[in-house]
Amino acid sequence: MSEKQSPAGAPALGKGAQINERVGIATREFIARASANRKTGRMVVALLLAFSIFAIANPRVFLNPLNLQNIGVTAPEIGIIAIAMMLAMLTGGIDLSLVAIANLSAITVVSLYSGIAANDPALAESLTVPIIVAGVLVGIGCGMLNGVLVSVIGITPILATLGTMQILNGIAIVTTGGSTLYGAPESLASFGRSGLGPVPVLFVVFLVVAVLVALLVSTTPLGRKIQLEGANPVAARYSGISSRSVLMSTYTIGGALAGVAGVLFLARNPTASADYGASYVLLVIVIAVLGGTNPNGGFASVAGVVLATLTLQIVSSGFTALRLSSYEYAIAQGVILIAVMVLDAVAASRRARRPPRTAMPAATPDAPAASPEPTPVTAQKETEHS
Repeated sequence: MSEKQSPAGAPALGKGAQINERVGIATREFIARASANRKTGRMVVALLLAFSIFAIANPRVFLNPLNLQNIGVTAPEIGIIAIAMMLAMLTGGIDLSLVAIANLSAITVVSLYSGIAANDPALAESLTVPIIVAGVLVGIGCGMLNGVLVSVIGITPILATLGTMQILNGIAIVTTGGSTLYGAPESLASFGRSGLGPVPVLFVVFLVVAVLVALLVSTTPLGRKIQLEGANPVAARYSGISSRSVLMSTYTIGGALAGVAGVLFLARNPTASADYGASYVLLVIVIAVLGGTNPNGGFASVAGVVLATLTLQIVSSGFTALRLSSYEYAIAQGVILIAVMVLDAVAASRRARRPPRTAMPAATPDAPAASPEPTPVTAQKETEHS
């Protein structure tokens, strides 16, 4: 048979491994996209359901334009930290220090600005951009520290970031003396109060950051490496991917995002204290998992994290409108986290119990699609009869 008639013949035999690899990658990407669509659709339903419940329960307070704008103002800092948590979990790890990094970045900005403004307020205001950059650089430095501990030294991420969280919280207490620091650039506060029509500008920043991270994960070589590192570290190593550089980059980016979140917090509220975001650690983990992030790594959805952020902010605002306490909201967070994990475990168990589908050979002019290939036993019998 000629080369055209038999694409699977001898001339193409050397490329079989490459073809199989490409087919496998395409199949995995298709399944991942389908799973992302299902989980994103689930979050859309949850968002609409939560909004409807609280709008019906107390429409006068919940549907107040000021309350809706407040949701758009408070969601960005939490959402950006949740996206950073998503990146760490995408590699199969976790970063418990993100809230502490954001807090230290905010304290850095307030301390620098207040120290300069004590002698020359005009100079301090003119140095707003360098001061903000310094705060973000603190976040990057903390992220690099986590990256070194996890990727170079090899400490388990949960233990490494738990240790740095304790260190950073201690530094925050020592720096502030346990009191609240006041003072932030006026231009930063004005930026936080501005908006594009009814949409707060802080929420626009959140969406821009989410889009950039989504592009990083889905379209760049680093994003592909992060996903493969979380999905199968052994395969990533044999594919020539440097686990050390991938983890280092991931935790550094996470630190940078946490630094940005700290700056957005100051734009919303120009104060800094050592106990900022004490309840945010559990919240951002809930948001990341609720948004479709696989805690074992390998898969995440930025769109799902954005929707989960809005959903939990709506729940928080609804609890406030109904005059429920923050402790009851904390209970709700834990219930939501466990419920999502149970649902995902049940879905995974059902998929595992499904019988595998047997792929049939493609139909060709010489071999119909319904004709299965002979088993080794059948082939042996045919040979004996012949």
